[in-house]
Amino acid sequence: MEPILKLESIHTFIGQFHILEGVSIEVPRDSITVLLGRNGAGKTTTLKSIIGLTPPREGKVIFDGREVQGKRAYDVANFGIGYVPEHRAVFRNLSVMENLRIAEKKRGDFEHKADFIFDLFPDLKRLYKLPGNHLSGGQQQMLAVARALVADNKLLLIDEPSEGLAPILIEQMMAAIKELSKTTTILLVEQNFIMASQLAETFFIIDDGKTVENGKMADLVKNDELVKRYLGVNIGAVGGAE
Repeated sequence: MEPILKLESIHTFIGQFHILEGVSIEVPRDSITVLLGRNGAGKTTTLKSIIGLTPPREGKVIFDGREVQGKRAYDVANFGIGYVPEHRAVFRNLSVMENLRIAEKKRGDFEHKADFIFDLFPDLKRLYKLPGNHLSGGQQQMLAVARALVADNKLLLIDEPSEGLAPILIEQMMAAIKELSKTTTILLVEQNFIMASQLAETFFIIDDGKTVENGKMADLVKNDELVKRYLGVNIGAVGGAE
């Protein structure tokens, strides 16, 4: 089966800075794939290059058989890609319900997905009248993910969902992402190696703007040397990927 997403040696600049210098990845359909790498390696820029916020100058972004590099971000989104940015980016002065409704691509999207969203994130139903700035960090992260679920998307790009969350909320977010993967392909950026190893089936490692390793997550968790070299993580010290 053809992957739902392929990046073919993309090169992306931010201003004069050459951030991505040949990133290539393939995301299998109906799976969770994780992008790994140290801070500053280019993971977030890779997601932004896919969605069109920082369009690559070279290379190809192929989504569901269609080349989308160079397209405007709203056009790429309309092809069926949802994006959950780093640091949540909820509308702080809008209520939970307004944050969700504003994500509709067509009238009725929210009503169609409301039961699914509130089953996944019950807190949001209870807090639906509150403005975004009255939510905890974990609740804001739930809202950011929920907003990407309002419209029908074939692929979700999720950037650092565990950032700043307490362990119990990380567990809730992991459970939600596992549930989402039953219906939507997910490309995840995640610094928490234990979380990534328990969620993803496939991994790609980016280092200094280049893809340097990829394969099955089950193999990576057995390769302490590789993890330590590119991620700075000692698997034994963090209890492995159990």
